[in-house]
Amino acid sequence: MDKKNLITLTCTLAASVVISAQEINYISIDEAVNTAGKNNANVQISELEHKISNANFHETDAVFLPQVSVGYTAVTTNNPLNAFGFLLNQRTVTSQDFDPAKLNDPSAAHNYSADIKVKLPLVNVDMFYARKGAKYQEEVYKNKAKYTQNWIAFEVRKAYTQLQFSYQAQQILQSTLEDVKRIYESVSNFYDQGLIQKSDVLNAQVQVNTVESALAKAGSSVKNASDELGLLMATNDGNDIYQTDSLSQQQLQLNGQAFSTLRPDVVAMQKAVDASRMMVKSSNMSFLPRINAFGSYNLNDSKAFGFDADSYLVGINLSWDIFSGNRNCSKLKASVLQRNKMQEELNLYVNKSRLEYNKTLRELQDLEVEIHKQKASVEQATEALRILSDRYKEGLTRTTDLLAAQAQLSQQRLQLAQAVMSYNITTYYLNLLSTAN
Repeated sequence: MDKKNLITLTCTLAASVVISAQEINYISIDEAVNTAGKNNANVQISELEHKISNANFHETDAVFLPQVSVGYTAVTTNNPLNAFGFLLNQRTVTSQDFDPAKLNDPSAAHNYSADIKVKLPLVNVDMFYARKGAKYQEEVYKNKAKYTQNWIAFEVRKAYTQLQFSYQAQQILQSTLEDVKRIYESVSNFYDQGLIQKSDVLNAQVQVNTVESALAKAGSSVKNASDELGLLMATNDGNDIYQTDSLSQQQLQLNGQAFSTLRPDVVAMQKAVDASRMMVKSSNMSFLPRINAFGSYNLNDSKAFGFDADSYLVGINLSWDIFSGNRNCSKLKASVLQRNKMQEELNLYVNKSRLEYNKTLRELQDLEVEIHKQKASVEQATEALRILSDRYKEGLTRTTDLLAAQAQLSQQRLQLAQAVMSYNITTYYLNLLSTAN
């Protein structure tokens, strides 16, 4: 065994030890999609964003629900007005308390007061529309979460298909290496018999080295593609290698017949426009008066934690901001411009999405033609190699021609696998583009 072959064997054994230390797990494409749907960080973030928007929406419950607060206050003072007021609140005023000397120079007075305050909104039209806007905003993130799920499912299918291609390429190169080694052995035998030149043997050895190098890269591609799939599923700790189904052309099954404006990402943008429209109405309604009810219940005593004298206060308040330093007018103008901007962005996004769908559909049709041509090329390259192999055994063709035919067959098989991979990925992408709510 020469030095070069010894190095190759050593590297092969080392790679085998590394692979054996890693766990190989079979996984189907549907299982990968379901796992990513549960574990993927982007999916979880989008779900959290939806929950946050839901919580923000429920903040606007204050438009209808009362606000209740409870407090307890301890105060001491010798201020004449406050000191006499404490007596009134405590309902302990006597005739002696009207002594001018005592009124003008009271001793320290204490008051301990417990109170319950209630505010109830009655008519706040601007906040009513702001609440509607918050509801639309929640639906924005709800649809965004749906689209994130669909997008991650597409990314998983894409990564899974790329891993399938990596395995397919590895198998093709392994088969090619076996064929090239047989050619090398045949060339070596002819050289030993003095039938060919040394250059033919060297050319065959170069071909063996080239395929071995490509095969090593294919092994790395398998691990890289497996890591990418594991990252999307959020289950890979760097020591797992996923085994997939074999690569085969998928049948075109569109979830929708064509591009639809009911796609979750488009609906999310539409809901954002609706939310901005509600904010315009809210800004308009801010010019109207507000009506709110209020009330309080108090307990006062001159001793701590005493609750001797009680009192209440109820009323209705009407407030109207006649002029707010041009703030409301500017806010309304900004809201209208923001709504118009978002509507234009929506129109542009829909047009781009429709073009993307049509472009992808044409790409899929082109890939169908390419696969058909590549299949024919593989058959032709296989037949060409068979003919040249027979002629080579009879000494009727050159070694370089045989090696070129073998390289051509390997290249055509790889191109066919790549075309199938591209076709499958494009099919998944077209489904993403046509998936409605």
